Amino acid sequence: NCDDALVSPLPSSALTSSSELFSTHSPSFAKLNRRDGAGGWSPLDSNEQQWLQVDLGDRVEIVAIATQGRYGSSDWVTSYTLMFSDTGRNWKQYRQDDTIWVFTGNSNADSVVHHKFLHSVKARFLRFVPLKWNVGGRIGLRVEVFGCAYKSDIADFDGRSSLLYRFNQKLMSTFKDVVSLKFKSMQGDGVLFHGEGQRGDYITLELQKGKLSLHINLGDSNLLFSNSHTSITLGSLLDDQHWHSVLIERFNKQVNFTVDKHTQHFRTKGDSDHLDIDYELSFGGIPVPGKPGTFQRKNFHGCIENLYYNGVNIIDLAKRR
Repeated sequence: NCDDALVSPLPSSALTSSSELFSTHSPSFAKLNRRDGAGGWSPLDSNEQQWLQVDLGDRVEIVAIATQGRYGSSDWVTSYTLMFSDTGRNWKQYRQDDTIWVFTGNSNADSVVHHKFLHSVKARFLRFVPLKWNVGGRIGLRVEVFGCAYKSDIADFDGRSSLLYRFNQKLMSTFKDVVSLKFKSMQGDGVLFHGEGQRGDYITLELQKGKLSLHINLGDSNLLFSNSHTSITLGSLLDDQHWHSVLIERFNKQVNFTVDKHTQHFRTKGDSDHLDIDYELSFGGIPVPGKPGTFQRKNFHGCIENLYYNGVNIIDLAKRR
């Protein structure tokens, strides 16, 4: 049921633009099916540097968009791209199949053209960026955005803090682990989560120079030739202040590591199939500096959202405690 019209109830001030032809062509008239003013938005100049921006008031889940031309005119957009942002400053382009997606626009002033997203977008701000328009007219646009309120649990980390998830027993030995989260950061280094055991087992997820690295050791550190350490790196430029999705699924030695829809399948080294962790997992950093092998690791500086470990909502659990 995530298909509410999000633009129509907004105040006029929520719509802004790169420019406007006249006050009667301002972005405040750019709501779908409206006929007031000159019947929609038109910029001062029709070129590819123009944009129409919508402030949805809060971060929402967006599943579809719709466009029209300017009412009763020869002004409409035939193709456009879409950009989104949480802050109104750092923008990201909507992509499908790893390419910037070009939406098909209108062929007349008043027919409505809908597009449903292949993957929903979570954002507060949207920008419609016209690429082409009617040869016999100008850029003209009315828009609607469809979606719903987005509920999430977010924890902020300042580079010194961390969340601890303590087990009910001294040693947790698992054959299967599932960790899922979203994060955004403006710093390229920092530990997102870490757990270790006294026998040498550990699992660590951390940003390193804007890339995300997963380190796993299934085995006894006292074994001189165990060769049980595994490190896999995915992504790049992940410190861009945009949300990035992470999913780690481990069953015995088989691991699926996914970052923003890109998945690396691999098998860990070592003779053991289980991960032995003592006492706790830490999220956002390592709470006790100077542990063996951890003295050079930085704590995470940024936000983590919808953090789950084996089905447990870690952030919600911390709030309730």
